[in-house]
Amino acid sequence: MIRINLLPWRDELRAELRNQFVTGLALTAVLGLVAAFAIYSAKSDDIDYQESRNARLQTEIRGLDRQIKEIKSLEETRARLLRRRDVIEQLQDSRARMVHLFDELVRTIPDGVFLTTAKQLGQSLTVTGRAQSDAQIALYLRRLDGSPWMTKPELGLIEVKSKSEDLLKDFKITVTLTNRKITAEDTEATE
Repeated sequence: MIRINLLPWRDELRAELRNQFVTGLALTAVLGLVAAFAIYSAKSDDIDYQESRNARLQTEIRGLDRQIKEIKSLEETRARLLRRRDVIEQLQDSRARMVHLFDELVRTIPDGVFLTTAKQLGQSLTVTGRAQSDAQIALYLRRLDGSPWMTKPELGLIEVKSKSEDLLKDFKITVTLTNRKITAEDTEATE
């Protein structure tokens, strides 16, 4: 009888299958490592790219912050200059306004009325003086009320202080000054 030994053939088949398994496992592990390295590299590149974009954005933000500070500084300077311009305009206007006010005071005084003081406090002007009669004081009040530079005349008091022959009456009138703009007509009228 012929003897056939099947054991070594099966052992050899098992050894070959084991070698193929180990090779496949090693190959799979290597492929897995290569894939992991590729993914890691791609993500690392994405992170580096995003960080560079973030750095550029931060630089731009700092530049814009500087520009915003400059704009605020320029706005503050502009506001200061506008305030100065307004003050200068008010001074110019008040200088001319005083000329027109005194001119108007002279134009509204009727005969027989003499002014002794004129005192301005803000938009209020208090005028004291002497008159020969109550009718002249009433005429003066009407003229003040008709003036474009003064409104709301209020008579404070009328009294006779001296007992001499002239019998002049002392009076006190308070008027409110208007905020009328000075026009070319007003300038021509005072010249």
